[in-house]
Amino acid sequence: TFPFTTSELIANEGILYGINSHNDSLVIFDRFTLENANTVVFGKSGSGKSYLVKLEILRSLMFDTEVIVIDPENEYETLTHALGGEYIRFHFGTTTKVNPFDIAMLHQAKGQEEESELNQKILSLHGFFRVVMGKLTPTEDALLDRALILAYKQKGITPDPATQGKEPPLMEDLYKTLIGMEDPIARGLADRIEKFVKGSLVGIFDQQTNVEIRNQLTVFSIRDLEDELRPIAMYLILDFIWTKVRRDTKRRLLIVDEAWYMMKFPDSGAFLNSIAKRARKYYLGLTTITQDVEDFLSVDLGKTIIQNSSLQILLKQSAAAIDRVAEIFFLSEGEKHLLLSSNIGEGLFFAGPAHAAIRVISSPQEHALITTKPQDLEAQKAAAANQPKPPTPNRPIFTVEQLSNNRPI
Repeated sequence: TFPFTTSELIANEGILYGINSHNDSLVIFDRFTLENANTVVFGKSGSGKSYLVKLEILRSLMFDTEVIVIDPENEYETLTHALGGEYIRFHFGTTTKVNPFDIAMLHQAKGQEEESELNQKILSLHGFFRVVMGKLTPTEDALLDRALILAYKQKGITPDPATQGKEPPLMEDLYKTLIGMEDPIARGLADRIEKFVKGSLVGIFDQQTNVEIRNQLTVFSIRDLEDELRPIAMYLILDFIWTKVRRDTKRRLLIVDEAWYMMKFPDSGAFLNSIAKRARKYYLGLTTITQDVEDFLSVDLGKTIIQNSSLQILLKQSAAAIDRVAEIFFLSEGEKHLLLSSNIGEGLFFAGPAHAAIRVISSPQEHALITTKPQDLEAQKAAAANQPKPPTPNRPIFTVEQLSNNRPI
């Protein structure tokens, strides 16, 4: 009887997401008021996903929210520089380094958790190396575990929290440990990471960490890495960010753009899912953005991340993906039709049990900061080139008398 129902989503606190398409009311919402602050954003290429998220970043920063972004396509660079944020690039020859073995930030934890920090790090490294090496047999996994423990022990680091402030091992130390075990299976594992130590991929993940998240807006760019390295880099950066989040609890957003890269590997997908499940305890809101719905939903972990996200935003969908999306989100025929016929920046906004059709809006100043449309960027360049330079005055613009008397100028 009612092909489309809508809700009022005006709250006393929160940020403006857009306008309700059916009654022109404002959609103002604070995601941290829900049972968890996680968000998923789905939409086909060019539907306005990153535009919406950049607007949310811009407006969230005004509420003293720290924002961390993993950016696969340099879409957040202009915004970051305009806001005085830190833009960290990962590519060959860069001075930016993150050591996968780094536990320097974890040893400061208090209480019972302290004793298991090294074990937790080793479990995380198992997932990391399964992404690096591919599938491991039980024997290979056991040998890797033994080598990881030994690599830390050779640096004087044990489960004793007092030892965990020492300099951690590097990828090269694990490589040497595996070779020193004089086992053909261990040698095979060493061969799989050799390219990171002295091969074509040296210089990426094989040095001590020199990055620290200090800015209110920090963006990690992985655009200049090869496709095969992107899932590895995303796992490594997420692990680095997660240790920071656990150490220092405050209101934060963590945005993972093109999250389907993580779902290509079971271990990286499981790590992203574990963050989604535990983010609420650390006052963190995880945002996962993807255009490849099939890749994201092809594994059960993708569905679990959706179920652990109280805020769900669906923008324009392709005809090939709409049935799958409708099945996951229980869409009515009217809602399916709306997503197929939506313009850029239009879609559905689900906040817990309430949902509404939404139209994303921005001010001209916001649009200039966040747009990545080539036409807009060209127009901005042309306008900047044609703008005449103001003449240099021969005298002060304001006289002391005018300033002191507050007279009209």
